Amino acid sequence: MIIIEGGAVATVDADGTEHADGHVVIGDDGRIAAVGAGRAGVPDGGPQPAGSVRRVDATGCLITPGLVNTHHHLYQWATRGLAQQEELFGWLTALYPIWAGLDAGVVAATTGAGLGWLALSGCTTSTDHHYVHPSGGGDLMAAQVEAAREIGLRFHPCRGSMDLGASAGGLPPDHVVEQTDAALAATAEAVERFHDPAPDAMVRVAVAPCSPFSVTETLMSEAAALARSTGVRLHTHLAETVQEQDYCLQTHGCTPGEYAERLGWLGDDVWLAHGVHLDDATIRRLAATGTAVAHCPSSNARLGTGIARVRDLLDAGVPVGLGVDGAASQETNQLGAELRQAVYAARLRGGPAALTAREALALGTMGGARCLGRAGEIGSLEVGKLADLAVWRLDGLGHAGIDDPVAALVLGPPAPVELLLVGGRPVVERRELRTADERDLVRRTRHAHRRLMRRVVA
Repeated sequence: MIIIEGGAVATVDADGTEHADGHVVIGDDGRIAAVGAGRAGVPDGGPQPAGSVRRVDATGCLITPGLVNTHHHLYQWATRGLAQQEELFGWLTALYPIWAGLDAGVVAATTGAGLGWLALSGCTTSTDHHYVHPSGGGDLMAAQVEAAREIGLRFHPCRGSMDLGASAGGLPPDHVVEQTDAALAATAEAVERFHDPAPDAMVRVAVAPCSPFSVTETLMSEAAALARSTGVRLHTHLAETVQEQDYCLQTHGCTPGEYAERLGWLGDDVWLAHGVHLDDATIRRLAATGTAVAHCPSSNARLGTGIARVRDLLDAGVPVGLGVDGAASQETNQLGAELRQAVYAARLRGGPAALTAREALALGTMGGARCLGRAGEIGSLEVGKLADLAVWRLDGLGHAGIDDPVAALVLGPPAPVELLLVGGRPVVERRELRTADERDLVRRTRHAHRRLMRRVVA
């Protein structure tokens, strides 16, 4: 049993319950046993907890649900800082030749580094959308799953795919795309090998063709059928740029949202990355079908793609979560920092009342859980839910004088993570990763970067 007490608590439950001085108790089963105000002491004469008890003094801290990252490309950790002034299509064109050199070793190193860094920013669950599968690269999905197991985060790898090369009118070069049948077969195999439907699952797989400009209609529609026949979720990029909108209008005679609906890609088992350029009609259809959106404000800013209509999406009832997006289009890759970025982006679009600090925290927690179909398991601090939580230290110089702990977390500088638990297991303690050696992660990632760049030169 772990008892965390003495700190502020933001539960992010349906009522927005908060305690200025509260506690969270985690049982031996890795689930939350109690949440409330004040200390978690046992009443006089009451039964004493069985087994060992660890007490954590959270004085000066804020306790929240762990953050949920709803969109990422971890392999890009080895190619950060490149194509710095390019928009999306130019950025992809510059990087595809480098990514063609990916193999299982590079993917393992980048997955470990990216997930370790996410943990240090308060993230307990992360997706990954891996859609580049070079011939002869090895078992990339297995490499990711094993690296995630080492770090200890809940992991939702999305088996991505591309089958529309440049010779057929797509954006990616032909040598980085797969044949349609091969992509579908590999996706089905990934689901069979790695997907765990259990309520406390550490690994769940999603089906994730890349985007309208890199995937055929056949792959999109058959991927949707595959996902629904196996009971897993669907993920793809949609409406990220004006160029994508123009491509869909010219190639398919409709908007990206209409194209997705035509192919069976709207539903409460779907979450879409970005959704920057969504019209009113599409937002209404997303809300009506329960389709979710992964909002990636820093990546959208880095590539100059625009500002998503988050306020309009929320007001319509669309589930919205946060994502850091690919490490090469958002080099910071700190999910905690995206809370502030979400507030700033929304206010640049809609004014100072467009998004509150507490709404941003909800995007990063319960919003993410809804995107991944896990709102009943993670995303809030409630009895019976999995003990995935973050304890943020807010008593340092950077947060001094901010009385509201949620505002301090969201609007202040990045808060150090005092403790990060996944299913009650410590992953970060006192700002240090406990499940892996950070120096080894650095060494492996630098090696992966050098290998990729040497292959391009060769």
